[in-house]
Amino acid sequence: MKPFMCEKFLLHSDLAVKLYDYIKDLPIIDYHCHLEPKEIAENKRFRNITDLALGGDHYKWRLMRASGVDEKYITGDASDEEKFYHWCNTIQDCIGNPLYHWTHLEMRRYFNYDGPINGDVAADLYAHCNKIIEQEDFSAWGIFKKFKVAQIGTTDDPADTLEYHKQMAEHRKTDPALPLVTPTWRPSKVMNIEAPEFADYIKKLEAVSGVVIKNWDSLLAALSQRLDFFHEAGCLASDHALDPPVYAECTEGEAAMIFVKALAGTKLNQHEINQYKTFIMLWLGKQYHAKGWIMQLHMAAQRSNNTRMFKLLGPDTGYDSMSDETFSRPLARILDGLDMQNALPKTVLYALNPVSDMMLASMIGNFQGGGIKGKIQWGCPWWFNDTRPGMENHLVYLASAGVLTRFIGMLTDSRSFMSYPRHEYFRRIVAQTVADWVNKGEFPNDDAKLKEIVQGIGYYNAKEYFGL
Repeated sequence: MKPFMCEKFLLHSDLAVKLYDYIKDLPIIDYHCHLEPKEIAENKRFRNITDLALGGDHYKWRLMRASGVDEKYITGDASDEEKFYHWCNTIQDCIGNPLYHWTHLEMRRYFNYDGPINGDVAADLYAHCNKIIEQEDFSAWGIFKKFKVAQIGTTDDPADTLEYHKQMAEHRKTDPALPLVTPTWRPSKVMNIEAPEFADYIKKLEAVSGVVIKNWDSLLAALSQRLDFFHEAGCLASDHALDPPVYAECTEGEAAMIFVKALAGTKLNQHEINQYKTFIMLWLGKQYHAKGWIMQLHMAAQRSNNTRMFKLLGPDTGYDSMSDETFSRPLARILDGLDMQNALPKTVLYALNPVSDMMLASMIGNFQGGGIKGKIQWGCPWWFNDTRPGMENHLVYLASAGVLTRFIGMLTDSRSFMSYPRHEYFRRIVAQTVADWVNKGEFPNDDAKLKEIVQGIGYYNAKEYFGL
């Protein structure tokens, strides 16, 4: 029996240990996350362990609710010490959940605590962590340096000022050990023409772009101005939440009429909504290609399912789940529509429901080319798939249908500064999966090649793909 989460955690052979040694200390490229640029630029300091470990982390909130913890001790007005106690008391029962391992890795890597976490140790652990947090070098920047974070891709609306990205770029001039923080263009509010607040958002876009938006041409002019602004600020990628992807043939004239109707407050039918979303998606894709950006598409999420709690807490508070809507055909038509115009950018596809795994693993093969290694990527296991079997299956399916050695690896997709041990978790699983193939005689025990494979997946493929 192995000791609890020892140095060989998730590594079950000498070869797996050796391969993990090749990647464990590599820098981290976190090319998609939801950290707040303001908190990054201002080098956030944390008031205590509850602020650091539980603030905004709806993964943890869901488990506390499932364990019967009252909302008062999750997002309510209970004291921070009470909230931390209820988290410790929850996690002790989460056998088999990745958060059980992640939480223990967090306590080890941030606070040098290697014992089991439970309600009995909560008070002492709270004091222990807070003592470390009070130290001068424990801050957002201190965390980045500790985990060798080389790049962070935030998630930003086209109307954002990007002032904090500019501040962070200035900080890096005097401290090169800080990560490169790049904005990511997330145009959900431009895409979602059916939203009640769409017209109000267009007014906001008008104000920030300096373009009076009265018709289709002026909308595209305003978006072009913002795309240029993001590009000058170092943007490398876009990100779309397609819930679900749609495709409906649409001429530019039809898109223009639909947009004017929406601005006037006229209710659109579903076909018109789909037409607008299709045309603007293809138009944006062409802009990404021209700028050399990477296009990320997140699919198969079903968001804000609990109406009562949405009204109370808002979005992204732990009430989302997988969707079982099918989307392979509209996705293929979007990619094909761009490819036919020789305007398909490098693209990363993510799906929340694992029923789509082999579909995406095979879909990416339809649009590779142009002499670009892994031009179209099946993105890393996302959200509810951030589990050991989810990661193992991802590696196996991707290897089965494509070229695993071109995979750009892991990201946090997190709102928490506490999430970097997820990269360790992933790297351990990569090392063990590759070692299994070798130990079973399914791949040669070629040390140089194996090192190249695991280091590529762990770091170098993403570095090359994002041009860092």
